[in-house]
Amino acid sequence: MTKFIKSIAFLTLLYSTGSFAEEVVSVPVANKGDTSWMIVATVLVILMTIPGLALFYAGMVRAKNMLSVLMQVFIIFCFIAVLWALYGYSVAFTEGNAFYGGFSKAFLSGITPDSVAATFSKGVVIPEYIYVMFQLTFAAITPALIVGAFAERIKFGAVLMFVFIWFTFSYLPIAHMVWYWTGPDAYTDAAAAKAATDTAGFIFQKGALDFAGGTVVHINAGVAGLVGCLMIGKRLGFGQESMAPHNVPMTMMGATLLWVGWFGFNAGSNLEANGAAALVFANTLLATAGATLAWMTAEWIMRGTPSMLGAASGAVAGLVAITPACGWSGPMGAIALGMCAGGLCFWAVTELKAKLGYDDSLDVFGVHGISGILGSIGTAIVASPALGGTGVYDYITNSFGEYSMVTQLQSQVWGVLITVIWSGLVSFLAYKLVDMTIGLRVSEDVEREGLDISEHGESAYQD
Repeated sequence: MTKFIKSIAFLTLLYSTGSFAEEVVSVPVANKGDTSWMIVATVLVILMTIPGLALFYAGMVRAKNMLSVLMQVFIIFCFIAVLWALYGYSVAFTEGNAFYGGFSKAFLSGITPDSVAATFSKGVVIPEYIYVMFQLTFAAITPALIVGAFAERIKFGAVLMFVFIWFTFSYLPIAHMVWYWTGPDAYTDAAAAKAATDTAGFIFQKGALDFAGGTVVHINAGVAGLVGCLMIGKRLGFGQESMAPHNVPMTMMGATLLWVGWFGFNAGSNLEANGAAALVFANTLLATAGATLAWMTAEWIMRGTPSMLGAASGAVAGLVAITPACGWSGPMGAIALGMCAGGLCFWAVTELKAKLGYDDSLDVFGVHGISGILGSIGTAIVASPALGGTGVYDYITNSFGEYSMVTQLQSQVWGVLITVIWSGLVSFLAYKLVDMTIGLRVSEDVEREGLDISEHGESAYQD
């Protein structure tokens, strides 16, 4: 009996030390620091939209339309949050084809507190629930950006119907095309890398870089805004009556909330709390400061006075421009890119808009569209190690590979062109469908009275 007990003990020891046991597969566990950072980053992006974007837009419209803009941004956020949980996340971030994901995670099916999502480091993961919520905030702010282009003249019901169609057929496929991949752990050798890339989104396969949404968010929304303001038409009295912002301090507060929230938007897109996130943080701060100064200087020279509205607009232009590049640019490249964005967007909202004669109420295309294009193409330049950038990481060799600016420029142009064409076509069809069913524009009487009273039955200010 004693020998039997000793034998069992010996076998148990062998098993526990691995001498006799099957190989145990290590399962990545989310780091509490990364998880905490992603929770904070998600809250910061919510802050960008409500109240940041809502206040930024509300201050720029006339007093009689202030609540209509606040309502549109607020409800779009809530509407997209629900759609994201129902089918949006699954369509954007599960395997399907190069343009569209599947429905395997519709209604968040199969996601549990133990589910994990890949980051950009091999063997590093975060809880899938926080990844779902983080990406939800991106999906929610993007259509909310669009409403600035046709503010003060669109039906509230038309906004919701358009957003539903556009989110489903423009935002989700472009997000899938740009950001869907299997994660770095699949890139073990050349053959495995090719197999993994073949399942990724179309723009990802083309090699285009978009760290935090230059194509997915800003070009996508900017083009949709331009198409919308052209199809809906100009505001009554445009070019003849004063349509100056009714509350510039509110717009300034909204811009600063956007700036603060943008650190979650950009640095959060790193998905990990590490040195790369710190670089993104620095780039986001410096590019925005550079763009603000560039816009202010251009306005001061061209118009004789530097305005608060211009400074706030310049800050947003800088934030947009650095968004696709923030993970690959060096700090000096970020400043240069921001300054280019500030000057270019000032020209776009003053000279270009006047020459073409369109009524983009709050300059969605002039800031988000133009700066998004600049930043997306400029990513190929500032990412170059020769100019202080990081280059592009090669997951096969686990090191930064040889960098070709010309090759990367070609990839970036691919991403921009596909986004412009896709968003433009979907937006046109969506606006057309809404107009044919419930109509896009309010009546002349409603527009003159203001959308606050007519559409929502309340007024922002009491006499």
